[in-house]
Amino acid sequence: MDDLENLPERALEWHRQGKGAVLATVVETWGSAPRRVGSQLLVSSDGEMAGSVSGGCVEGAVVVEAMEALEAGDAQLLEFGVSDDEAFAVGLACGGTIKVLVEPVGRVLPVEMLEALVDARAARQPVAYVVEIKKGQRWLAGPGDDGLAARFREDRSGMDANRYIGIHNPPLRMVVVGAVHIAQALVPMARMAGYDPVLVDPRPAFGAEARFPGERILEDWPDAALAEVGLDARTAVVTLTHDPKLDDPAIAAALRSEVFYLGCLGSSRTHAKRVGRLSEAGFTLEDIGRIHAPVGLNIGAQGPAEIAVAIMAEITQRLRLG
Repeated sequence: MDDLENLPERALEWHRQGKGAVLATVVETWGSAPRRVGSQLLVSSDGEMAGSVSGGCVEGAVVVEAMEALEAGDAQLLEFGVSDDEAFAVGLACGGTIKVLVEPVGRVLPVEMLEALVDARAARQPVAYVVEIKKGQRWLAGPGDDGLAARFREDRSGMDANRYIGIHNPPLRMVVVGAVHIAQALVPMARMAGYDPVLVDPRPAFGAEARFPGERILEDWPDAALAEVGLDARTAVVTLTHDPKLDDPAIAAALRSEVFYLGCLGSSRTHAKRVGRLSEAGFTLEDIGRIHAPVGLNIGAQGPAEIAVAIMAEITQRLRLG
């Protein structure tokens, strides 16, 4: 989602404003292409730009082609070779090749389809934009359609024969219960990894702005806070307080949801007691088996920063490998 930079939403806005809008999308790459597959550039009829397909290497040529496509009302599949010198200028060691699909909104990309895509993104519903390039057919699909589950899990847009599949997943979120020292290391790591972190701690001394500058902090009990946040399959939950009064309500809420990761700090002995409480609360062993405890990959981590690294690694493993 980072590379998309709300471009579908902006494309729809530009089209409605009468500015004209063309979405240019990287659909295939070879070698050290400057931008990954799925990256987009939005171009208006007067040459206004947003986003990027190459970090500057071929933007000018794409803009020209996009404006011509907007006037002609047809799609174009462009191929560019990025020289070693051009690649080096944008931070790569060597060049590569990229294919860019250019689609004017309205005459090629139906407005109704773009509206449906934007609505799905706003509702945090995973959706794929699929194009049969040779036939010119377009449709939206979900994770259960056409064997796309792996692509959604891996955030992997790309070509499949003559079909481009653009994955639009909801932004990743991480809810951290317990504004402790580990959280001070974990939250910035999560943000760097593309997550939108939320801290939950009803204790004002822990969840102070000075300890977590600029972060979203909910000073409420975890069950209420998690209900406010909303939990889904693109959310990870990490509990760090050791206090059953705080951790257990968050764990229960997470187990009743589709979160892709639930990790809980504590020793094996602490977790055994946790299992007992959850069993008494009616959770099955299968439910409880979703919990990663002790939290984080076993890398011999010591201290808050290393524990945060272990947690971030385990979350990434769960997200990408299932």
